[in-house]
Amino acid sequence: MKRKSLPVNEPVIDKGLLEQAKRAIQTDQLQRLAKCSVCSAPCAPNSTEGLCWVCRRLKISAWRDSDQQTVQE
Repeated sequence: MKRKSLPVNEPVIDKGLLEQAKRAIQTDQLQRLAKCSVCSAPCAPNSTEGLCWVCRRLKISAWRDSDQQTVQE
């Protein structure tokens, strides 16, 4: 007894659309390479200083404290 041959399945998703989705995922992964110059944590995407949010807040606090000390003297 012979088995029935299976019909050739047509792809549900267009190959071009699938390739575009794969490329979009790859570009998202490449943008995550920026690391903080102090602690090597991931940087915020809008960071121009190369600092993570924690180090940036610490820097701002240190500036505020040093400004207050110079005023008191």
